[in-house]
Amino acid sequence: MMNLRKHFKICVFLGTLLMLSNLAFAQTNDISHEQALKILLVAKKKAEATKVLVNIAVVDAGGNLKAFIRMDDSFLGSIDVAIKKAKTARYFDIDTGKLGELTQPGGIIYNIEHSNGGLITFPGGLPIKNKKGKIIGAIGVSGGTIDQDREIATTGAQAIL
Repeated sequence: MMNLRKHFKICVFLGTLLMLSNLAFAQTNDISHEQALKILLVAKKKAEATKVLVNIAVVDAGGNLKAFIRMDDSFLGSIDVAIKKAKTARYFDIDTGKLGELTQPGGIIYNIEHSNGGLITFPGGLPIKNKKGKIIGAIGVSGGTIDQDREIATTGAQAIL
């Protein structure tokens, strides 16, 4: 009887652990593909409305490419720039334009753009937050002016709030 009670307690304990681990897994801090696509399409719509041809990249919480679009006739060279803006924004959880202010000669992180396989330190990359304020990814936009890129990225990043 004592042995049966002990086994029951162990089973209850293991069952509770399993439920808690599943609950923690379900509450991830990573962007879903649905969210990434929504952000991408809202940003694309903003680019079209302002008649700017851009490349748009969305990365997940780990900095991995989750969604991408190259608008017709946008600059080929902007493909890599958009992806690197998104990665840079996620690696440092900061607007790439604000990071650029810190990387100027004499800045506290001068030359950091040469790390991590090359970073982009001008506007157009922004962290993406969920409704709880947790960073779940980032967006990078390239092809317009830096102000246009930032505006398009901002519109996209706000699409899931």
